[in-house]
Amino acid sequence: MTEYLNYLNYNAPVILSFFFICLGAYILGKITKGKSTNLLFCTRHESILNPLTWIRMFTHIIGHSNWAHFRNNFLTILLIGPMIEEKYGSINLLVMILITAAVTGILNYLFSKYSLLGASGIVYMLIILGSFVNIQVGKIPITLILIFLFYIVDEVSGLVFKKHDGISHSGHLIGAIIGCIYGICIM
Repeated sequence: MTEYLNYLNYNAPVILSFFFICLGAYILGKITKGKSTNLLFCTRHESILNPLTWIRMFTHIIGHSNWAHFRNNFLTILLIGPMIEEKYGSINLLVMILITAAVTGILNYLFSKYSLLGASGIVYMLIILGSFVNIQVGKIPITLILIFLFYIVDEVSGLVFKKHDGISHSGHLIGAIIGCIYGICIM
């Protein structure tokens, strides 16, 4: 068995660790019938004096409501994340993830009456950052413009024209905007 493990490469430590932490949280949520997810991985409007309120500003990206939610987020994260981690480095990616989680959590707390959970903001950050991977100084990639238009127009219309559908369109937008800011600042 150990001979087969020698062939495995933990090629993207931040992305893979994030995946396994979220998978563990998902399994724990299933075992506890959602109680652990609600307690630890879901922002909600509680007193800012409650320490869990502040912890959940970061940990909301770990929890997922169901298997489809988890699978859809991680199909994209596992596809794009290793490329981003290789380009920008593990520490930079970890900082990007934590800042995106905090900004999304805080803005959701301040401006939305709905709870928030899931890594969708991280997905959108990675999607936009993916467009910057082979950027040349002084040039704007057409793929960035197209991706930005497809994703952002859809999310803005979802935010403005749809009633609450259980999707955090603002979280997606915040993730995309932060990804764009990172891409411009780091390139």
